[in-house]
Amino acid sequence: MWNVRSLHRAGSLTTAARELARYKLDLVGVQEVRWDKGGTVRVGDYNFFNGKGYKNHKFGTEFCIQHRIISAVKTAEFVSNRVLYIVLRGHWCTIIVLNVHAPSQEKSDDSIDSSYEESEQVFNHLPNYHTKILLGDFNAKVGRDNIFKLTTGNESLHQGSNDNGVRIVNSAI
Repeated sequence: MWNVRSLHRAGSLTTAARELARYKLDLVGVQEVRWDKGGTVRVGDYNFFNGKGYKNHKFGTEFCIQHRIISAVKTAEFVSNRVLYIVLRGHWCTIIVLNVHAPSQEKSDDSIDSSYEESEQVFNHLPNYHTKILLGDFNAKVGRDNIFKLTTGNESLHQGSNDNGVRIVNSAI
């Protein structure tokens, strides 16, 4: 997951492709790319699958796929400006990676609820016999609360949880 904030600027895709190659990454989910339209772009050794954005360069999700594994991509589905998934042909099974960008805590509860409901509906609609991976920027803080230890373990960057953290843990159960 990489929240880059503004891949629509001139030269930014080239910089992103160079950084992805430097870290030897094959598949990366990106949020806040701020493209004004969806589509696929090839830059360097990477294909950028861009989701739907807004005309005023807000939001937008994306997958960056290294060209050597591009043949594994069966489809990319742009659900909304905050949800995108890609279906990959794996060696032993089909893999579906869902990339989500949830609203921050400052947004209205209705906006946050609808975003989490949308991602949960998409995730639940995808076939269970495939391997499903959920990633993204959930704007969540999951703390060290005892109630979450079964889900998150003993480690966390945060002492306490925010509402989005509670929502994401409840989605994982």
